[in-house]
Amino acid sequence: MSKLLIPIDFSEYSAVAVEYACQIAQESGQSLDLLHVFADHTNIYINAQNDPSLKDPRVPMAERDMKNIIAEIEKNYPSVQSTAIFRDGNLYDEIKKITNAESYDAVVMGTKGSSGMEAIFIGSNTYDTILNTRTPLLAVPLDATKLKKNRVALLCNFKDAELTCLSQSFPLFKKDFELVLIHVNVKDREIKDIDADFKNFINRIENELGISDITYIIKPQSLFMRQKESVAQAVTSVLIDEQVDILLLTKSRKSVFRQLTESNVVKKLAFDIKLPTFFARVLPQKD
Repeated sequence: MSKLLIPIDFSEYSAVAVEYACQIAQESGQSLDLLHVFADHTNIYINAQNDPSLKDPRVPMAERDMKNIIAEIEKNYPSVQSTAIFRDGNLYDEIKKITNAESYDAVVMGTKGSSGMEAIFIGSNTYDTILNTRTPLLAVPLDATKLKKNRVALLCNFKDAELTCLSQSFPLFKKDFELVLIHVNVKDREIKDIDADFKNFINRIENELGISDITYIIKPQSLFMRQKESVAQAVTSVLIDEQVDILLLTKSRKSVFRQLTESNVVKKLAFDIKLPTFFARVLPQKD
């Protein structure tokens, strides 16, 4: 049975991630593993299991809160199975260990939280986790309380990895959406040449992946105060104008993701992003 892994810190941000994941699971048939990591003290959970005299009060509190979450899932989504996992250590290390040991369709995380999830886009440890994990990661912002997938956008540079990214999203979002391909024309190429690339790329998507409802957008980098806008600004403006519901990103070293995450602008904008963002897993082959 396919599964989703949801890190839990009992904040409103992880609560939104759970709710969003439940809606996906209800439609697509995954079970949920709910992970809470005791990150501020070594072996706090293991000690509590092995020696009651060492039981930290935070352990029963976390167990109680987790039971409440599972009870809510059972009440609101009776078809969705959920399991609690408790670990000691670093959140991102534990995610890596768990996803290396077992297959998941995605890790679903809130974009902010009381124990460090606000760093989902910011900080070298989190950046490395997103870039290097072999499991897709879905970042869910606080405002994404309802699963909407009418328009799904893929940042497009006509790479094989982008087709893989799209196929990896199917277990979560299926294929019943309009696919919006977004290309930022950073090299000021001729529009007719980009149109030709899109024609070939769309043919591949239709033939290899079976999606036919496809539109595309070529976004020039506009000038503001005599300075060219960043890729992040260009993409953000398109997402707003086109009312996109979900954004898909590849994580290869040559991808737009690299340009986005290395931009100071997007690091600032990331805190205000209103769009669930799906990061495809890293591929061992060349970009």
